[in-house]
Amino acid sequence: MERTPVWIMRQAGRYLPEYRAVRKNHSFSEMYKRPDLATEVTLQPIDILGVDAAILFSDILVVPEAMGMELHFSEGKGPQFPSPLRDEAALKALRPVDSNQDLGFVMEAIREIRRSLADRVPLIGFAGAPWTLATYMIEGGGSKTFQHAKKWRFARPDLLRILVEKIADVVIDYCRAQMDAGAQAIQIFDSWAGILDTDGFEEFALAPVRRIISEIKRPGIPVIYFPKGGMTWLDRVADCGADVIGVDWTIPLDAARRITGDRVALQGNMDPTALYAPPEAIRDQVRSVLASYGKGHGHIGNLGHGMLPDIPVEHTRAYVDAMKEFSPAWK
Repeated sequence: MERTPVWIMRQAGRYLPEYRAVRKNHSFSEMYKRPDLATEVTLQPIDILGVDAAILFSDILVVPEAMGMELHFSEGKGPQFPSPLRDEAALKALRPVDSNQDLGFVMEAIREIRRSLADRVPLIGFAGAPWTLATYMIEGGGSKTFQHAKKWRFARPDLLRILVEKIADVVIDYCRAQMDAGAQAIQIFDSWAGILDTDGFEEFALAPVRRIISEIKRPGIPVIYFPKGGMTWLDRVADCGADVIGVDWTIPLDAARRITGDRVALQGNMDPTALYAPPEAIRDQVRSVLASYGKGHGHIGNLGHGMLPDIPVEHTRAYVDAMKEFSPAWK
């Protein structure tokens, strides 16, 4: 491609009126568990924004739910596990997962999306990284302090090691099943990588991700690893086996490129809140991102995290259009 390809994390979501029209009549969990609804909302941004890839509409927390944890989504509170992991007994109660059986609705959605896309753009599947999933499972939801997860990290690292390995086993099976169903790339989201200390990041975030990537890699199916907040460790992240590293907005792309060299492609990294700016300012931001990466291929246009629910659609379209318009000059 003679320009920078572009897609957006959470590109199918609440900022789209078309998404809200579907959501009005269905719960969030019903939307990702029904392949027809997941297909409909996955495809919406392709036509509305003109992005270069579709990303499966689902949620990273389907994995702990399949492992036996009760999961609720409530407006204003986000995901909640009413019975979080707080002791060894709860850890032992987690069950193994057969993704084709226990998460079969995801695989059927992938097959249906691929049929509907008819190869217009590739489909990206995804999974949560073990550390990020572990934080939700231990905390019972989102957190400001991550008190319970970090207590396990320092007071019970033995339990945390067991947990991340259990999750990694499921994620490996889940990613393989997605690829079998037709996913053409896989992104591993490590949304809470940045809350760890250096040794903790190496052991509980990066090591299990290395293992996952080594066991799921297939020719022609790139793997993207996005360790949000983990740019401090970008040099070692670049050696994790991923083909692409997602970069958040805390590091300039030129610095990220110097650190990673030609080991990986880079994805990102405009701050999602920059899309609150008027369209002409967004175009200037895109110019800055492209200039920061510089000449050459190996860059995928994306934000430094997911779309926010109140971003105007026309601002998002301005971002995508600007990437398409300005990036050819940098190839």
